[in-house]
Amino acid sequence: MRSRVGALLWRAVLAALLVCGIGLLPWLSHTDPALTVLKARSADRDATPEVLAAVRAGLALDDGPLHLLGQWLAGLPRGDAGRSWISGADVLPGVLDALGVSLLLMTVALAVAVVTAAGVCARALYLGSRRRLDGRSAGGSGSAVLAALPEFLTASVLATVVGVQWGWLPALGWYGPQWTVLPALALGLPAGAVLGRLLDDQLPAAFAEPWAQAAAARGLPGRSIARKALRRCVPGLLPNLGLFVVGLTGGSVAVEQIFDIPGLGRTTLQAAIAQDLPVLQAGALVLVVLAALATGLARLGARWLIGPALRDGALHSLHGPPPTVRRILPIAYSLLLSVVIGLGLPRDPLALDTAARLRPPSAAHPFGTDALGRDVLARVAHGALDTLLLALAISAIALTAGVLLGLLPRLSGPLVDTVNAVPPVLAALLVAAVWGSGPTTPVLAVAVVAWAPLAAHASALLRQERATVHLTATRALGAGPWYLLRSELLPAVLPPVARHALLRLPGIALTLASLGFLGLGAQPPSPEWGLLLAENQPYAERAPWAVLAPATVLALLGALAVTAAGALRRPRRRRTADLDSPSELDAVELPSSSPESVRSR
Repeated sequence: MRSRVGALLWRAVLAALLVCGIGLLPWLSHTDPALTVLKARSADRDATPEVLAAVRAGLALDDGPLHLLGQWLAGLPRGDAGRSWISGADVLPGVLDALGVSLLLMTVALAVAVVTAAGVCARALYLGSRRRLDGRSAGGSGSAVLAALPEFLTASVLATVVGVQWGWLPALGWYGPQWTVLPALALGLPAGAVLGRLLDDQLPAAFAEPWAQAAAARGLPGRSIARKALRRCVPGLLPNLGLFVVGLTGGSVAVEQIFDIPGLGRTTLQAAIAQDLPVLQAGALVLVVLAALATGLARLGARWLIGPALRDGALHSLHGPPPTVRRILPIAYSLLLSVVIGLGLPRDPLALDTAARLRPPSAAHPFGTDALGRDVLARVAHGALDTLLLALAISAIALTAGVLLGLLPRLSGPLVDTVNAVPPVLAALLVAAVWGSGPTTPVLAVAVVAWAPLAAHASALLRQERATVHLTATRALGAGPWYLLRSELLPAVLPPVARHALLRLPGIALTLASLGFLGLGAQPPSPEWGLLLAENQPYAERAPWAVLAPATVLALLGALAVTAAGALRRPRRRRTADLDSPSELDAVELPSSSPESVRSR
């Protein structure tokens, strides 16, 4: 009971810090909020001292940020979130309407993600239900290509081709259920590919557990065994599913911009740009509450699926010895990526040739040219260096922070929910307010939020690993907590979390690209991939190669990450009899030094 109260207080403190940080945004950025609000209200009006003084008086800006924040917080118990600084309308009805739009879009996108995840792990379910999964790689790299497709690029292609050219579905606006299909596909396909890969990673170990072998020996149908294997693996993924729920609700800013959807992400972005603090604070608070609800439901779902085995320590580890891994695929993908970068680096990415604008691929320009006649291959190759190095550095930092914080679930749980409630776009704006805009702004913004899914995954796996039979037996033999952490828990949890980090590598590159696409990252004439996609997207119909080239390289990066992740497996467990070091034997503190007691472990 005391721990639950402490967790609630810690969650409330974090939410308060987030809301207070947002409330101080104009003052942190050293900008005049009156000028920003005036430009948002009427861009053509002259910012004279008299006009700015009238804006300050109308918004009570001279009272200071703490007074404004306290006044806003005092109105929340009455259901009053203030009035918009731009439109003057009540904030709460508008935010709730935007939340309803985003929740509907999230629900449809989540259905698409579930179907996509089922397709990704269908092969593993089929082979496992027929006891033919031993020693085989459970998945391919097709899902990696799907996961590496930028959401904004997928949305642009769907809107242009399916919505405009073919006319099958409406492309812009939000007037009914049929308007949800294309944006839900753009959001759900990459999310489902990531979830499917994480599930596909655990299914072989689930099918190898004793209950599955006993069920097959008793003649249970393969379909029933596959359902139980899914039930065994899903609890470890529910925390990440909760993170996807919040991310699809508030983080789909680019998709909402492309499809002109009045969702919460777009509303929050517009409020952040205009420094409409009441709207921004209300949107952030709604996302924090949604994150807390999603986390609570995920934990309840995990307990319901696992049952008393989690409490009784009767689980088996899902992270066993590695199956046979086809190492030719990551080698082939890395060679392809190296060839692209190697061919493009000697070329000048900034050389202009207006006479060769939007030229198709040729011997002189293998990837064609863009709207200014610049060589696309050169820009993709030079942009790859910055994007890949930054993505690798952020992934390493996120992995380290995720594992360390995953070891402390009471501390990291509310922190993960709060951080996940901050869309990367809003994080970029907050970072820009504190540190100033520049090339490091998107890096810091992505690094702030990238560790949260890994921490949630590590915490969920550690919770299950602590309830395994072999750990209970090792603890009964007298092993101390440091030995259990070093020799049992970390070797079991690090490989799947490291594979998860590699799966997130293209996503981090995509987040950097999406910030560039929204104008919050690198600025022209930088060859950063997000900026390349943003610059060439208006010419996608006339010169599709200018968009397909960076998108293909992103997909190639995703395929490389997934196939390389398959080589990260837990080493085979050594038997106690093989431990020659007296220090290791002393750490276990076996109750008897007889050979029989050693072999019994």
